[in-house]
Amino acid sequence: MLPSITRPALPLAAATALVGGLLTLAVPDRAGAAVPDTVPLKITNNSGRSGPVYVYDLGTQLSSGQQGWADENGAFHAWPAGGNPPTPAPDAAITGPAAGQSKTIRIPKFSGRVYFSYGQKLDFRLTTGGLVQPAVQNPSDPNRNILFNWSEYTLNDSGLWLNSTQVDMFSAPYAVGVQRSDGSVSSTGHLKSGGYTGFFDALRGQPGGWSGLIQTRSDGTVLRALSPLYGVETGALPANVMDDYVNRVWQKYATATLTVTPFGDRPDTKYYGRVSGNVMNFTDSSGAVVTSFQKPDADSVFGCHKLLDAPNDQVRGPISRTLCAGFNRSTLLVDPNQPDTSAANFYQDPVTNQYARAIHARTADGKAYAFAFDDVGNQESLVHDGSPQQAYLTLDPLS
Repeated sequence: MLPSITRPALPLAAATALVGGLLTLAVPDRAGAAVPDTVPLKITNNSGRSGPVYVYDLGTQLSSGQQGWADENGAFHAWPAGGNPPTPAPDAAITGPAAGQSKTIRIPKFSGRVYFSYGQKLDFRLTTGGLVQPAVQNPSDPNRNILFNWSEYTLNDSGLWLNSTQVDMFSAPYAVGVQRSDGSVSSTGHLKSGGYTGFFDALRGQPGGWSGLIQTRSDGTVLRALSPLYGVETGALPANVMDDYVNRVWQKYATATLTVTPFGDRPDTKYYGRVSGNVMNFTDSSGAVVTSFQKPDADSVFGCHKLLDAPNDQVRGPISRTLCAGFNRSTLLVDPNQPDTSAANFYQDPVTNQYARAIHARTADGKAYAFAFDDVGNQESLVHDGSPQQAYLTLDPLS
């Protein structure tokens, strides 16, 4: 059972590191910031589903670097030592609100996730390296037949970052929000009316194997759709699903230049890409080659990794994340200047990330984390405030 890794709930410059299956998020703390040790999280159950809801607040305590969980009062509990094979984790479940009700818990200064599950508790395990996240792309994962989802957050002395994410899967819908010091509330993640079932209908109607991403229970209950990354890795989606588009991009930029301006606040920092010998080389303004990319496959595109690896540096990483967004949104052929932040151009090619396309088309504000670098061009479903008064997690209808 492998850990599941998703995009962090943080701005572009945040540094990330994998610790026991969770992305920890290195955001500079602002000295003297008046962010309390815990913040209230109001969970509202608008799902319309009867039966219990279970909530988990799991992550890395930023003050100590320890992994663990928080109870509903925000108190931290470190995980005990795990084993090999993995051993059951302590029961960290918080009883969530019944249908039509709300419940407020407190979340501490964590980099982590808030999970919620319907009907039964999740099965968490501990290895010698830490917590093992649910990985439902694995048919033998004990959580495979449970309807669940999670949000990601970081709370530190600089404030709160809280997002909704579909990087790993699209499942039980929810929205996130934050109340600011002036009383105003910012929220994101809600689907349009009919958006949940509409998303699955869109995948079923999309030729090319996209319906293979949908996972159902033996009784026919739809549980989720895997991300296309996991679809390719498990064989549910053809491995050549992006080849035609990638080939056309490589052909175009053998005779044209792709200009990447990766930093919105540094418009003079530009890199220039040309394909030579099946490799796209990027040069800086002096003409020196600064990094190169081999032609990516679908796995690299959907995961923004492998041949599109994005290290936390100031050159390759920013160029790679821009390429990744362009491939997933299929904007590289219509605009030689990237990133293209005009949503009207997104997902217009017949060969594109149809999963991300279907999600963004059904969110109320058009925002989502449908792939790892969906924050390029500020398309992500993220709320942030430097002085959060309260956070919100709203469980929405499965309709």
